[in-house]
Amino acid sequence: MSRLKVGQFNDSFPPTIDGVAQAVKNYADVLHRKHCDVTVVTPKYKNVVDNYPFEVFRYHSIPLDKRVGYRAGNPFSIETLIRLRQKQFDLMHVHAPFASSVLAQNIKRFDRKVPIVLTYHTKFDIDIEKRVAVSGFRKIVLRFVLENVNNADEVWVVTEGCGQALRKIGYRGGYRVMENGTDFAYGKSPKEKTDQLKEQYNIKDDEFVFLFVGRMMWYKNTKLILDFLKIARDKGVPFRTFMVGDGFDAPDIRKYAEDIGVSDRTIFTGAIYDREQLRVYYSLADIFLFPSTYDTSGIVVKEAAACECPALLIRDSCAAEGVEHGFSGFLAEENAESCAKALIDACQSRDKIREVGLNAGKHVYLSWDDAVDRAYNRYLEILNTNIKDLPYNSRHQWV
Repeated sequence: MSRLKVGQFNDSFPPTIDGVAQAVKNYADVLHRKHCDVTVVTPKYKNVVDNYPFEVFRYHSIPLDKRVGYRAGNPFSIETLIRLRQKQFDLMHVHAPFASSVLAQNIKRFDRKVPIVLTYHTKFDIDIEKRVAVSGFRKIVLRFVLENVNNADEVWVVTEGCGQALRKIGYRGGYRVMENGTDFAYGKSPKEKTDQLKEQYNIKDDEFVFLFVGRMMWYKNTKLILDFLKIARDKGVPFRTFMVGDGFDAPDIRKYAEDIGVSDRTIFTGAIYDREQLRVYYSLADIFLFPSTYDTSGIVVKEAAACECPALLIRDSCAAEGVEHGFSGFLAEENAESCAKALIDACQSRDKIREVGLNAGKHVYLSWDDAVDRAYNRYLEILNTNIKDLPYNSRHQWV
């Protein structure tokens, strides 16, 4: 029996680094290694060389504004459509309700039997509100997003909270929760590597190590992190914090750290692309700081859990789904005082932090192999079902 041919469509892919781009890369890695033939379909970036075991098909694109930092693909290119039709996909999995979704729909017009699965990863309503100034145009963009979601044969979300965000923009169809995983294998980095990192930054034995990994953007609640770190400092907690990542707001975030007096406790590393080196930071950290209410999944929380590093999260946020306060993580309200209290309370016992970290490894960690195995099994179910009869079809209510 020949292997299935699956297209993974997304508007971003390395060298662009974001959570969805990483998710698509890991979907493709696991699917290619274990299950089927994969083609990642994504916009073209200048001078990019793709060296992957699976195929990456890049199509014509134009740059968006500098703050957005992405390129927009042209989903109407006749040449692109002809070449992708020749792939004869059995199923197309779309990870963004923009150009990628339109492109997949255009391909499907020539073969209506090919199902489209769409994963809604991100609170796009928040992105649109931040980046589209005119209210009327904002509504048009949201309608465009909603139409693309509705045109999928099955809709997945990465958390239940993400599903509720989809409801907020007017979606009334069904959806299935399909969690993202992490490519980190379970376990900490060797002690000699964490000791080297500790020595490199002159971190003392009595200092707690905190860590943030993500894009350096205000919407990640980076200001909140610095604010509650200042309270912890004023309360006498000895600590050093690594802020790993880069982004448009990075210079302003660094300046704010200086302005409030925590820059001497905060190390801005920039982006770290070496995954094993990044694992060393997680392995050294006592607590992972991720108070984002923007993120719908927070793969980084699972990365931390892989290294038995518990996370400080905002109660009822998507990233906190499945995390129990004081057992598999630490939860707080979305303000500096509450986050500082949760952090300071946790730092009363290193043994307690280690215990919570072990529980995070057992109950929060999810490998990409397990996550994608589940997704592939669902692909097979979809392909063995007439599209119009799909129980989660976006054109029907939940059944």
